[in-house]
Amino acid sequence: MALARTLAVTLTGLEGHLVDVEAHCAQGLPGFTLVGLPDAAVRESRERVRAALGSCGVTWGEHRLTVNLSPADLPKTGTGVDLALALAVLGARGKLARRAVEQMASTVHLGELGLDGSVHAVRGILPSVRAAVAAGIEEVVVARAAAHEAGLVRGARITAVSHLGELVERYGGQLPSHAGTLLERSRDRDRIQRPEPTGAGPVPDLADVVGQPRARHALEVAAAGGHHLLLVGPPGAGKTMLAERLPSILPPLEADDAVTVTSLHSLAGTFSPEAGLLTAPPLRAPHHTASRAAVIGGGAGLPRPGDVSLAHRGVLFLDEAPEFPGGVLDCLRQPLESGEVRIDRAAGRATFPAAFQLVLAANPCPCGRGGGRGLECTCTSLQRRRYFSRLSGPLLDRVDIQIEVEAVTARDLRASGPQESSAVVAQRVAQARERAARRLSGTPWRLMGQVPGSWLRSAASGTDPCLLAPLMAALDRGDLTLRGVDRVLRVAWTLADLSARPAPGAAELGAALSLRTRGARP
Repeated sequence: MALARTLAVTLTGLEGHLVDVEAHCAQGLPGFTLVGLPDAAVRESRERVRAALGSCGVTWGEHRLTVNLSPADLPKTGTGVDLALALAVLGARGKLARRAVEQMASTVHLGELGLDGSVHAVRGILPSVRAAVAAGIEEVVVARAAAHEAGLVRGARITAVSHLGELVERYGGQLPSHAGTLLERSRDRDRIQRPEPTGAGPVPDLADVVGQPRARHALEVAAAGGHHLLLVGPPGAGKTMLAERLPSILPPLEADDAVTVTSLHSLAGTFSPEAGLLTAPPLRAPHHTASRAAVIGGGAGLPRPGDVSLAHRGVLFLDEAPEFPGGVLDCLRQPLESGEVRIDRAAGRATFPAAFQLVLAANPCPCGRGGGRGLECTCTSLQRRRYFSRLSGPLLDRVDIQIEVEAVTARDLRASGPQESSAVVAQRVAQARERAARRLSGTPWRLMGQVPGSWLRSAASGTDPCLLAPLMAALDRGDLTLRGVDRVLRVAWTLADLSARPAPGAAELGAALSLRTRGARP
C-alpha cells in the first residue's frame, strides 16, 4: 500500500485554487476511483492517463487506485490536472524515487496529456501560475508550448517538458527502450518554428478622421475621464472610425492591469504569449448577432469570460447598437456600475473584472437618413421611435456623453487640413488624467468616470455649490435623473482637467450638458 501526492491548479473565473492530487494504491479488485467533484473533462483524464502511462511502459496491474482531488468540495474543471494525476499515480505505484515523490508534493504540474504521453498546453496558464506563486509554491512544471506564458509570472521557477517520460526520468523512474522514440518525437514537434505573430497591421490613428471637430473633442473627453460614449449619425459619418481610434489615445495599461488583462485573454484562449504581456488597452467589437454568453460571458459548466471582460481596462464598442438583442444590452448595466460581472451556474459562481469604456454607435433611424432635418428619411415616426427605443432609458442614463455625428460634406473635405494625430491627443489625455489623479489622491478613485455622485455633490469634492442649482432645476423638471446629474458633473470636472483649471465653472458645466444632449450645440 502506498500514497503519493502532488499539486495542480483549478480556476473559478479568474481566481486560481491549489488542488492536492492524492493517489492511493492498494491490493484488491482492480479499479480506478476519482473523487473530489471532477467535471466531465477531469473524469475523462483516467483514459488519457492510462494510455500515456502505457506509452511510458507502466501498466495498471492488479491494483486498486483511488485519486482524491482536494479540497473535495471545490469543483475541478479542465484538463490541466492530467499531468499531476499521472505523476501521483506513478508515485503511488512505486515507479518513482522516494525522494522525488517528496519533491513532487511541493511542485505544481499543469498540462494535458496526449495518448502517447506528450504534454499539451491548456488555457489559463498565466492565472494558474499566479495562483501557485501567491500560495507560496514556486516550482511549476508546464508544457513546453506554455513556457513563455508561464515565465511572465515573477517569482515562479518554470520547468518546461514535452513528454511525460521526461518527468519520469527526472523523478528517478525507468523508461523502456521504445519510450525514447516518443520523447524525441515530442521534442521535435516542439522545436518546429511557429510563425511569428503578424500583428494587427498599422494602429488606427485619429489623423485619419476627416473633419468632425465636435466628435473628436467628445472622444478626447471620454478618454480623459473614462466616460462612456454614444455616437448617433448617418452611415458613413465616421462613427466606427472614431470608436476604433479611442484606444490609441488611452494611456498604456499599468503593470497590475496588464497582468489581469493578459490573464483574461489567456483564459479565453486569445492570448499570444510570444508578444508578452498585453500593455495596450484592448478593443472588443462584437457583432450585433453575438449571443448573451459571448458578450457577457458564460458557457457550459463554469463560465468563460465574455467580451465585457476581454475589454477590461479598454473599450467595448457596440456598432449598430439598436440591432443588439435587448437582453444583451440590459445585461451591461451591472458591469457598467460595478466594474465586474458575476455569472452564476449550477456548477458554481464566476466573477470576472469588467471595467471597460462603453462606446455605442447608432443610426438615427432604420434607413439611416433621419439626421439633421431628415428630409430624405423614408421612415415613419413610429419606426424611428421603435428603432431607437431598443436602447433602454436605464442604459442610456449610464452613458455620460451622447452626441450627434453629422455626415461629412464636400465642403468639409475641401476645408479640412492636417488633423491632430493620436499621439498629440494622447499627451493631453495623459496630462488630464495626471491632474485628476493628483486631485483624487487619498481616495480609491483615479478617474472622474469612477467617482460616485455622492462625493461629487459633497463639499469634499470642491464643486462650487452654485453649479448645482441649474442641475437641480433640470432634475425637478425631469430633464435629468439623479444619475444624469452626477454624470454631467463628472464630465464637467474632466473638461476642467483638460483645460488645466482647478475646478469647473459655468462654461464647463454648459459644455458638459451639451455633450449629454444629442443634437445640442455648445
